[in-house]
Amino acid sequence: MSDTNKCLKETSDYSAEDAKFMEMAINLSIENIDSGGGPFGAVIVKDGEIIATGANRVVPNSDPTAHAEVMAIRNACAKLGTFQLTGCTVYSSCEPCPMCLSALYWAGVSRICYGNTKDDAKAINFDDSFIYDQLELKYEDRSIRCEHFMRSDALRAFRKWEEKEDKVEY
Repeated sequence: MSDTNKCLKETSDYSAEDAKFMEMAINLSIENIDSGGGPFGAVIVKDGEIIATGANRVVPNSDPTAHAEVMAIRNACAKLGTFQLTGCTVYSSCEPCPMCLSALYWAGVSRICYGNTKDDAKAINFDDSFIYDQLELKYEDRSIRCEHFMRSDALRAFRKWEEKEDKVEY
């Protein structure tokens, strides 16, 4: 595994409860390999209570978005009946990828804890650096062609949303 970690410095200042939930995420990641998934697991906790878990199911579900954190978010939101996970801590066996990190921000979690780093993931061919690189490029230089058209038509939905009096902001 890579020792050239450019990620957040590993802390030794965590509680026994943190260790318990991280161990659960790590065990999920290990067990998931035997059921056809990738080596990633996540646990969502609120006020010391496990709300939901998730494991990487990309291959078994034929779903590129079925990462451990996304699966845990989906399960937690369904259980709580909300799209906001304010006050929740996510324990992930690995540093979240760009998609998962974005989803965690959108869900409004309060804390993210992880075991393996993105460099550790890269060392076993789970490398997301190309996504970060693509985001820095101009649209016309990206590897996926991006085209912008029919904005005035598309804005109709935004105007309707803006005028909606009973909308739920998120």
